[in-house]
Amino acid sequence: MDLFEISGILLSAAAFGSYINDRWIRLPSSIGLMLLAMGVGFIGLALGGMGLVDIAPIDAFLRHVDFSKTVFHGMLSFLLFAGASQISVNDLKSAKLPIAVTATVSTLISTLLIGMAFHFLAQAMGFPRVSLLYAMLFGAILSPTDPIAVIGIIKKMNAPKAMETKIAGESLFNDGVAIVFYLTILEFIEGGAEPTFTGAMGLLLQEAGGGLLIGWVMGRIAHRMLSKVEAYQSELLITLAVASGGYLLAEKLHVSAPIAMVVSGILIGNRGRDALSARKREHIDSFWELVDEILNAVLFMLIGLEMMVIKVDLATALLGLVCIPVALSARFVSIAIPVQLMKPFYAFQRGTSAVMTWGGLRGALSIAMVLALTRQDIKTVFLPCVYFVAVFSIAVQGMTFSRLLKKYDMA
Repeated sequence: MDLFEISGILLSAAAFGSYINDRWIRLPSSIGLMLLAMGVGFIGLALGGMGLVDIAPIDAFLRHVDFSKTVFHGMLSFLLFAGASQISVNDLKSAKLPIAVTATVSTLISTLLIGMAFHFLAQAMGFPRVSLLYAMLFGAILSPTDPIAVIGIIKKMNAPKAMETKIAGESLFNDGVAIVFYLTILEFIEGGAEPTFTGAMGLLLQEAGGGLLIGWVMGRIAHRMLSKVEAYQSELLITLAVASGGYLLAEKLHVSAPIAMVVSGILIGNRGRDALSARKREHIDSFWELVDEILNAVLFMLIGLEMMVIKVDLATALLGLVCIPVALSARFVSIAIPVQLMKPFYAFQRGTSAVMTWGGLRGALSIAMVLALTRQDIKTVFLPCVYFVAVFSIAVQGMTFSRLLKKYDMA
């Protein structure tokens, strides 16, 4: 099955699912599509188990779709660029301290807490092959809040602008930080070397610092180019070149491509606007909003269908269920500690820690990181656990987030 066939099937399924959701269910698009796909998956598995239908073709199709590559080398660059281009620099500046701290310190705290808890639980529940280092890798996988899920849902929740900026800004940056943690731990595991602070900091500076630099350079160049052209078709092509070619360049230079996309997206979405007329800005904004909606629809449909190819036994299912409160608790602690420490320097609204905890959704990014692992026995343990947390996060947290906003008078 080639790329055109896979794309055609996924787009058709997403279009049909979007129609059903908009016509009758009326949930936020991301949540509705994922739940619809999961429903189809459950029905298919049930009917297949009774021998009434043959689900082998669907199973074969899903196995043709490399979820990890689809996210990391297909959708992530465009979704991060689209999300970042919609963030106001002025809003980011007003919340730069909490965004910077939560995207870095909170991600590190969460990685350590989830890693230690997961190691203890895995050993206690009969998974001795999960070493402490692998458990820390699991922590890095579950720590980032997925910008794809967060931005797609929170912008429809009518949250206060300050809170929306904190959650969306943190989510855009902490995925790049978490990927750096993930790659650092993975390098120690695969290289067989003992983790060292110097080695970890060196890789962190190379990945994160290099991503910031490449993103800034690409954003500045694109800004200059946008100021020199008149046709909006050319302007769209310039932004597409940054989102695709820029991501590829960052990967080839072994720096954080997600961070590069966020930085260039913010620069073009703000400084680039100064070079455009109101009509051209409207065209570009409409184009990237459309790209964002289409890719989100396909991605969340895939997340829902992915359950059909995940093999899970009772012990792994129980471990996955326990991981849900572990991930939420680690998220709350990792947010609450920095918020308390920053209170003398920054005024936080009542309920900030609770709202940022419940609004910190996990999704496709975490699943993609698991699927990129090469060690199969570890992947079979990690994948169901991450999938359970991601589905709970998107479905339960996503659907109840507006109620929490109302509780703290933020909606």
